[in-house]
Amino acid sequence: MTLPLYPLSAVAHQPDLVLALSLLAVSPDIGGVLIRGDRGAAKSTAARGLAALLPPAPDGTPAPFVNLPLGATEDRVVGTLDLDAALRGEVRLKPGLIAAAHGGVLYIDEVNLLADHLVDVLLDVAAMGVNRVQRDGLSAEHPARLALIGSMNPEEGGLRPQFLDRFGLCVDVRAPAAPGERAEIVRRRMRFEADPDAFSREWEREEAAFAARLAAARSRLPRVVVPDGLLDTIAALSAGAGVRSLRADLVLHRAARALAALEGREEVRVDDLHRVAPLVLTHRRDPRLPPPPPPPPPPQEATPPQTDESRQQSSDDAPSADGPEEVFAPTATAAPLTLPPVASFSSARRGGNATGRTIRAVPDPQPSTLAVPDTLRAALIRTAATGGGTVTLRREDFHAPVREEAGGQRVLFVADASGSMGTRERMGAVKGAMLDLLREQTRRDRVALVTFRAAGATLDLDFTTDPHAAEAAISRAPTGGRTPLAHALTLAAEVLAGEKEAHLVLFTDGRANVPLTPGGDAWADALAAARSLRGMPALVVDTEAGRVRLGRAAQLAEVLGAELTELTPGGGT
Repeated sequence: MTLPLYPLSAVAHQPDLVLALSLLAVSPDIGGVLIRGDRGAAKSTAARGLAALLPPAPDGTPAPFVNLPLGATEDRVVGTLDLDAALRGEVRLKPGLIAAAHGGVLYIDEVNLLADHLVDVLLDVAAMGVNRVQRDGLSAEHPARLALIGSMNPEEGGLRPQFLDRFGLCVDVRAPAAPGERAEIVRRRMRFEADPDAFSREWEREEAAFAARLAAARSRLPRVVVPDGLLDTIAALSAGAGVRSLRADLVLHRAARALAALEGREEVRVDDLHRVAPLVLTHRRDPRLPPPPPPPPPPQEATPPQTDESRQQSSDDAPSADGPEEVFAPTATAAPLTLPPVASFSSARRGGNATGRTIRAVPDPQPSTLAVPDTLRAALIRTAATGGGTVTLRREDFHAPVREEAGGQRVLFVADASGSMGTRERMGAVKGAMLDLLREQTRRDRVALVTFRAAGATLDLDFTTDPHAAEAAISRAPTGGRTPLAHALTLAAEVLAGEKEAHLVLFTDGRANVPLTPGGDAWADALAAARSLRGMPALVVDTEAGRVRLGRAAQLAEVLGAELTELTPGGGT
């Protein structure tokens, strides 16, 4: 007996989520919906509810809802050789989960934890509507028109930017703050759990109207047009969000048509574009764009007159430790940075030494661990290709498993945010360089951020796999005050204590001027703190500018045993 599903029309106070799923139901070529949010935010409930509103199969069976498990292998997802047929000398495809989801919903909970190569395959299928399998000597394809829905909790890790871009729409869902709205959500859920059948009957009319509206929109969609003049609006919206990929423009076009069809119109209006733009652009927006302006500071007493002693402070250190701070937006760098390699880290390893799950197998005549199913499959294919007969194993059939690492590397950014960096060109380039490195990390890698300015150093972001939190921390870091370099290196040693083979990336001009103790030597303190970090994989990025250069970043790199490179803002220095 099939238990009733929670009706999508009964999902309360999540209008963006319901809209995004409705647009996908009308136009699956939008390319899927990514739902980001905390646990308990109705992500899977809404995805299941959508399947109940899709048209049934030609034989009358309901549209399928396929939940893709995280542990699924590529064979299970895309399909593989039918071993029973191979034993009879036939080579044919055994369909996988993608084929099972044709005409319905393929749902991936915690998509951010799914293997990258599987995410890539699924996004290809969602965009093309066809699943092509070319492996194990087999070439086959089958239709796969499905609604792809992925959900994730950003606190458990993010998706790489190239995968984010390929999800057509993205919704950030949160529990409402208003007590009345929260109470209504709980009230409906309790009624459903107490008597699912009665609750479903209560919403039967709304569900039927919702399904009819979606069906009418799908029928109307081929006739919906976008006036040529609105193409400029589409381009302006994408460019204004700093989106480089043209995929955003295409999705805006498709989503606006789907919205017009939903509302019973055959021509897109400009307000349709503005309504769907947040769903299309939020996850594609360039984090280099200026962050929202900070709230105005509270009124302060007048600043006392500057003394002769304070005027002796180097102009490189302006503003003073107690002076105003400014938030500079990230800018491009002319030469992107590259982390020094750490041999023990890789996204996947062959053989039995890695601890992660098997993600695929590769031919290997001398395997340390044998991938038995793939080895047998290769032997069956070879036997069938030569006319059948007794199946025998040869070394050419041997395959070794390739395992995905269960953990990732850690990268600690330590950035000079003192007044000596207080130009848009320099501090903006530092932030841009950090964001470039951030985009190169995998979803299992963790990053942290320490900034130093004024009288000390702060851990602005502890190690996290959430790229959105990292981008926000980097973008909003303020600049101003003196240069407490020794404090930053001391804090870095504390943060990295116990972290195996983490990376340290230090952005500094080396102009330390705040000692660890009053009356001490700020530069000597910085060198001593650097010695305590020696042996850790490190990169020192020299941010020094101007005609007179002290070269202290190079001295720090030597003490750290680190690689040294120069920061090159996009405009050149």
